[in-house]
Amino acid sequence: MKQSDNLVEKSRQYLQMLCDTIPGRCVGSEGNRMATGYFSETLKSLGWEPESPAFDAIDWTSKGAKLTADGQEFSVHSSPYSRGCDTEATLIAAGNLQELEVLRMEGCIVLLHGELAVEQLMPKNFVFYNPEHHRKIIARLEAGKPAALVCATGFNPELAGGVYPFPLIEDGDFDIPSVFTTEEIGTQLLKYTGEKVRLVSDAVRIPGKGYNITALKGKNAGKRIVVSAHIDAKKGTPGAIDNATGVIVLLLLAEMLRDYNGDTAVELAAFNGEDYYAVPGQMLYISENQDSFDQIILNINIDGAGYHEGGSAYSLFDLPENMEHEAHLVFGSSHGFWEGPQWPQGDHSIFVQYGCPAIAITSEWFLHNMYTQRITHTPGDHPRIVNPEQLPAIAEAILDMIKKC
Repeated sequence: MKQSDNLVEKSRQYLQMLCDTIPGRCVGSEGNRMATGYFSETLKSLGWEPESPAFDAIDWTSKGAKLTADGQEFSVHSSPYSRGCDTEATLIAAGNLQELEVLRMEGCIVLLHGELAVEQLMPKNFVFYNPEHHRKIIARLEAGKPAALVCATGFNPELAGGVYPFPLIEDGDFDIPSVFTTEEIGTQLLKYTGEKVRLVSDAVRIPGKGYNITALKGKNAGKRIVVSAHIDAKKGTPGAIDNATGVIVLLLLAEMLRDYNGDTAVELAAFNGEDYYAVPGQMLYISENQDSFDQIILNINIDGAGYHEGGSAYSLFDLPENMEHEAHLVFGSSHGFWEGPQWPQGDHSIFVQYGCPAIAITSEWFLHNMYTQRITHTPGDHPRIVNPEQLPAIAEAILDMIKKC
């Protein structure tokens, strides 16, 4: 068997393990810990010495939710990480911030719709991006002390992936019970405002642990390239291109670099939390490297790679002129990647915010369909949409870029 065929077969085996054998990779879950343990043990077998810094996280489960009004039952879903409830109260509604600000909501069930439910609200303690109007909505809700929330949302793949309806609130630090439903059901519920309704959400938070996995090779740890991919996935999705394929590229690269001892160190980092409300693994990495980001000469982050239609894509962020030239040669000329526009929805943004040059690797398909696709964060993000032959090629391109640095 040729080496390239061997790496394709390993890609298939890794994909099966991460997406089929392991029962989900949501942060805080047993499946997530199985995934990080598998990644760490595989690195060890390839001659690396991984570290596994831990953080607190909560898993979450729901047996379902329902809302009943005037004897009619409406389809609703427990918001991820929300507390559960069994509440009978008056239904009131707000469609914009102005209506919400004057609403007397204590003890009521509040239907959020219209402008308030157009985009997913950032978690209250999310530090990287948190618009003022999101903070105002959350603050007003907490001050108003409603019994529960019903959020009628639409389709917003830019912030919520392919899920419809999407959860307006996905925040384990927000303690008002909430459910979400479609815009159509929200419109139907408006006629019950002022009436008593009953909301049941059988949801439970489960305290747990999560781990980042990092490993370093090379002579000079004070000058390093960080190659990263997030290992977690949304609950309810196999997470094939989001982001098992990125993790697989790290493992293939680990094999290619088994005997690496170059002057510039290479750090492999499996971050744990990109698809989790509190990004705990990313926050842990930042705290551990707060004073050493200036030692990172380049981050290469893989997310959304390996889709079976089209090729691979690279996007450049603040590279020095000579490094940018080499990147175009390596990815564009040598390996046939398509150069895509800059996009912020990935862990490369952490490094860019801290002044590090970065390259984001993904699928050409993903960049073309980022705002319309209905796959990521859904059960459709399945191994069948992956072309395993692309993954060794991505790892080889990254290896060539490392050699140029």
